[in-house]
Amino acid sequence: MGVRALAEILADAAGGVFPPPDGSVTVVPQPSPREAGVVSFAAHAVVFTDEDPAWVHDTLAADPGDPLAAPLCPPFLTAFAERTGRTVNNIDLLSVADRLPGEPPLRLSPVEDREHPRVIRALRYREDVRVYEADGGVLVLGRGVAGRWEAAVEVDPHARGRGLGRALATAARHLLPEGGVVWAQQAPGNAPSVRAFQAAGYRPVGAEALLVVGRP
Repeated sequence: MGVRALAEILADAAGGVFPPPDGSVTVVPQPSPREAGVVSFAAHAVVFTDEDPAWVHDTLAADPGDPLAAPLCPPFLTAFAERTGRTVNNIDLLSVADRLPGEPPLRLSPVEDREHPRVIRALRYREDVRVYEADGGVLVLGRGVAGRWEAAVEVDPHARGRGLGRALATAARHLLPEGGVVWAQQAPGNAPSVRAFQAAGYRPVGAEALLVVGRP
């Protein structure tokens, strides 16, 4: 694949063009000092780090398990975290959706309070953070890994089971700039979140583990 930026690889994946499913691992530089981790597509993983690529390949080769799974398995992620002084965040399903025209399907109120708990948390991982409240839920938009737009939603316990998560995820698609795409990460075990984003038109493209500074 040559030396390509992570942003290019993600843009291609958003358009349905993926790295070759040849079982190989591509190492690219970190998009920023904040961002390091692994994105795994079908039979091809991309490790984004400023560490020596030879260290990445040697460490993966030493894993006795399935080489296709090794980049997202505990032995490599633990070694990666120790090498970089970071903490492994959750291994998430990574999905993406195109922008939708028109207004969001529900009423949203922008949150201007930068001390709002959701704003504070989002600023650890994203820039240009925008938070919106709806009756019973919260939508967070911001620029995350490699500058991509990312969406996260939170539904209050009393409002669950009514399709609000799907509506919030859909709303994120309406709030994007013209021509943009929006990414979302869902913990695979959080089945309601996975269903909500897929019902809102988000396409699964791979899996991702971020390595963060400090506690996730």
